[in-house]
Amino acid sequence: QVELVESGGGSVQAGGSLRLSCTVSGFTDSRYCMGWFRQAPGKEPEGAAFLDNGGITSYPASVKGRFTISRDNVKNILYLQMNSLKPEDTAMYHCAVRGFPSWQTSCPEVPSDYKYWGQGTQVTVSS
Repeated sequence: QVELVESGGGSVQAGGSLRLSCTVSGFTDSRYCMGWFRQAPGKEPEGAAFLDNGGITSYPASVKGRFTISRDNVKNILYLQMNSLKPEDTAMYHCAVRGFPSWQTSCPEVPSDYKYWGQGTQVTVSS
């Protein structure tokens, strides 16, 4: 049974930082994609950061240079370091994981392509 549990959300002022954590258990695929998605009230979910088993990362333009995704392979924890936070970063943040078939060249960035999800952690950035 795969389980993802996020933590680390909270309220910060604009310009501040937060580090989100996602503890992953029960997922044993050696090839994988892991991602952070976020959803603000009234908006569609969007990808915030992605990481594959080879260490390749990708970010949308809205967070590039401010967010960093990483993984502790020993502890099976996925992180999202968020710096220079803006009010528009306010959202519920979810981690997600899926297998990464060998025929795929990059991690998908569409929420519906991810099979396993955490419950989410709220991030609120005030101006």
